[in-house]
Amino acid sequence: MPIPKQVVLAIGGTGAQGMPVVKALAKDSKYTIKVLTRTVTSSAALELAALPGVTIISGDGYDEATLHSAFQNIDLAFVNTNGFAVGEKAEIYWGIRMFEIAAEHGVKHFVWANLDSSYKLSGWKPQFRTGHFDSKTKVADWISAQGKDGPMKWSVLTSCMYLEMFSELLAPFQEVIDGEKVFVFKAPVGNGTPPMIYLEDLGRYAKWLFDHPDRSNGINLKIATEQVGWADVAKSFTEITGKKAIFKDITLEEYFALPLFPNPDAKVGHSVGHDDTTLQSYRQNFSGFWNTWKANVLVRDYALLDEILPTRVKSVGEWMKLTKYSGERGSVLKDYRDTR
Repeated sequence: MPIPKQVVLAIGGTGAQGMPVVKALAKDSKYTIKVLTRTVTSSAALELAALPGVTIISGDGYDEATLHSAFQNIDLAFVNTNGFAVGEKAEIYWGIRMFEIAAEHGVKHFVWANLDSSYKLSGWKPQFRTGHFDSKTKVADWISAQGKDGPMKWSVLTSCMYLEMFSELLAPFQEVIDGEKVFVFKAPVGNGTPPMIYLEDLGRYAKWLFDHPDRSNGINLKIATEQVGWADVAKSFTEITGKKAIFKDITLEEYFALPLFPNPDAKVGHSVGHDDTTLQSYRQNFSGFWNTWKANVLVRDYALLDEILPTRVKSVGEWMKLTKYSGERGSVLKDYRDTR
């Protein structure tokens, strides 16, 4: 008698992080996946809908009635809320509420997509406060406080910056220096070496959590490809592509003058009213973001990550070769796709 397939609900499944998770699960016939999204005709939704075992369902994940409907007859849940869109306060509420509703409807295993709070890890030093990091950790801490012996298993998957962001927010600028075209990687990161992750491997780590519930129950798995230094990025790029590249360390003031954000003093949280005084501005949010990377606040246990996923990509150079990275700009983050 065949083993019944496990039904996975993916919230945030059409985002940069959610898509590789859905794709990894869809490769295994023991899972069927339902992806909740407000825009069923988006390119991401249509791409996922073409995969075996994937169904796109229409609805707003930040709505009580929608969540009660979506969590019915679900075995497993991967939840990645978008704190950058809804703001820190709303993400804390909805992250907790989604866990509660999942438990209410008998979900067997709940995976929370998390980010480290460098603000907390530093002992609450204000220069590290980053709203879309901090709200994730506050939800993860609440989930952890429920203990791992309840009726619903849970895991926390703590990710980091995506290597794919070197094609968007972190993409090099092409400049002519001494008559020669040079790819210039600009960032206020100094000698910092923050953890970064290859998105396809992120999806495989999420699948591992579901595949091994007895081991993954109650853990916070902190993932990364490696600790990435920007000078090494430029060096690897030149070695692999043959194109000249350099790293230029810049100040935060110079960073916010780059054509990355139309208005750095606008509030983060475009899905809520900007009169919400709890919202940070882009300048405040990304100052904490870059201060985190520059100070090397976050580290990973790479021996554990090798054990869990021996075939993972292990360096930025390997990622560049595998993905045929060219330094050209593309679309990665859902927020920027939606804005455009």
